[in-house]
Amino acid sequence: MTWTVVLTIAIGVVFKLIMSPPSAVVAWGISKFALHPKLCSNDVDITFNGTVLAEDNKTKFIDIFNEATFLKKYEIFPGNEDLFLHPKTDVIPFVIHTKSGKKNVMFYVYWYENHVDVVKQDKKKVVSYRLRADQLQEFTQSTKENIVKII
Repeated sequence: MTWTVVLTIAIGVVFKLIMSPPSAVVAWGISKFALHPKLCSNDVDITFNGTVLAEDNKTKFIDIFNEATFLKKYEIFPGNEDLFLHPKTDVIPFVIHTKSGKKNVMFYVYWYENHVDVVKQDKKKVVSYRLRADQLQEFTQSTKENIVKII
């Protein structure tokens, strides 16, 4: 009788842990599949028109990028990846190089007046989405002007 009660309690505890894992485990699982991941400025290189951003600008850019609000994901059909990677526009993107595990991941950040488009590429997989980030738009415009003055 005692063993059946102990065994039932043990099975109940295991079942509860499986059905509602701790929030740290859930956060880790969600971050593995996040479309717009949080980036760490130590693991990232950012270039604009072939020029590497200074450390303070890079840190500020990453902080603003992490705080941006995800708006929507664009559908990319097979064969149309190049249209998103190299769109016909006058905007020169900021290119973010980072590593996610063993994979090299590149983000192309195109800013416009009312939104920011991001194209994420890892190996052959391309994903595109839109962000709302007023601070990022202001930052990219001022950084672009500073870099053009240097060149």
